[in-house]
Amino acid sequence: MLQVQALRQNPEGVKERLTIRNFQELNLVDEIIALDDQRKKWQAQFDTTQSKVNSTSKEIGQLMAKGQKDEAETRKQEVADLKSSLQPIHEKLAATEKHLHDLLVKLPNLPSAKVPPGKTPADNVVVKEGGHKRPLPADALPHWELIKKYDLVDFETGARITGTGFPLYKAKGAKLQRALIQYFLDFNIGAGYMEYAPPLLVNEASAFGTGQLPDKEGQMYYMPADNFYLIPTAEVPVTNIYRDEIVKETDLPIKMTAYTPCFRREAGSFGKEVRGLNRVHQFEKVEIVQLVHPGKSYEVHEEMVHHVEQLLQSLELPYRILNLCGGDMSFTSALTYDFEVYSAAQERWLEVSSVSNFETFQANRMKIRFKDSNGKSQLVHSLNGSSLALPRIVACLLENNQSADGISLPPVLHNYFGDSIIRN
Repeated sequence: MLQVQALRQNPEGVKERLTIRNFQELNLVDEIIALDDQRKKWQAQFDTTQSKVNSTSKEIGQLMAKGQKDEAETRKQEVADLKSSLQPIHEKLAATEKHLHDLLVKLPNLPSAKVPPGKTPADNVVVKEGGHKRPLPADALPHWELIKKYDLVDFETGARITGTGFPLYKAKGAKLQRALIQYFLDFNIGAGYMEYAPPLLVNEASAFGTGQLPDKEGQMYYMPADNFYLIPTAEVPVTNIYRDEIVKETDLPIKMTAYTPCFRREAGSFGKEVRGLNRVHQFEKVEIVQLVHPGKSYEVHEEMVHHVEQLLQSLELPYRILNLCGGDMSFTSALTYDFEVYSAAQERWLEVSSVSNFETFQANRMKIRFKDSNGKSQLVHSLNGSSLALPRIVACLLENNQSADGISLPPVLHNYFGDSIIRN
């Protein structure tokens, strides 16, 4: 959530940045500032009245001590009148604050100056390509056919147990999942991230804190009996570990990683976009999250991008990095780099990671702060990245490494998987 102070300091600059996101309701900026002016007036009126209550109440005690009971009674009536006037002022203040909050949550994060203009994924800017696209045999199969050939995932039984988009991994397919998860966690821990195993259900405050609510409410699975949400990513519970806390400046950066299943209702609707593992409702992902000093967040963002790039390089997959345009960024992000790997059999790029800097947007919602050297409380910057999401990684590992002998695995996975190749 944006801070009102930032809007006040440069309202036209804020509107200019919002246009990069193709945000249409620019009038909200002026409405919020005007509403904040009204909030300040009600707050000042409330504080002035409360001060009069306090000072007059103090007078009553002094008058009673002097035996001036009549004057004390007069002051008591004044206090009673003042207190009765406080309630409507308080109600108007509370209503104004709620309206202000409701408008603020409609504003997306301000994009960084590094964000290119654009409206659709076609306007994203490719900043780097790496790895090598391997030539495949003429009879190369897409991953959903390879899955059947090597009996790795049972989509039909998964659909019978739950529904479409809930794959059932089995035998070597389940083993490959476990191998990738452990490798990704070890890779992150080796880079200084602390591992967590967080809850898979979160409350409304947690979902609001990271920006899933109210922006992505329709994409999450909701349990109304308990008012809990199944997590769409480990980012939600992990970032909320420090909600409402003041951390020590010397503890920054705070580096966290976690493996969780992820649950998302939106899974697409047609064609190759949703075949096999391309888009599912439940999938496994390892996440990295950092809470950092505001002055270092963009340096850390680059470090996190490099970290994910090294992970993909170790898997020997062809990849590319995209700087997302304003129209393709998430509601909460200030700057996002997406990683895509090349699906050789499908001849298309598949997103496997997003690495984002949220600046203070999430921290303001969660009130995650630190005290600087002057004792002043400041909001941290939060960042996160997929490291990595498994379904499309598995799809590309299968497709890019297929041969007549089986599916060859990159050397980094041999010990984790217990073999160098997947055979029938």
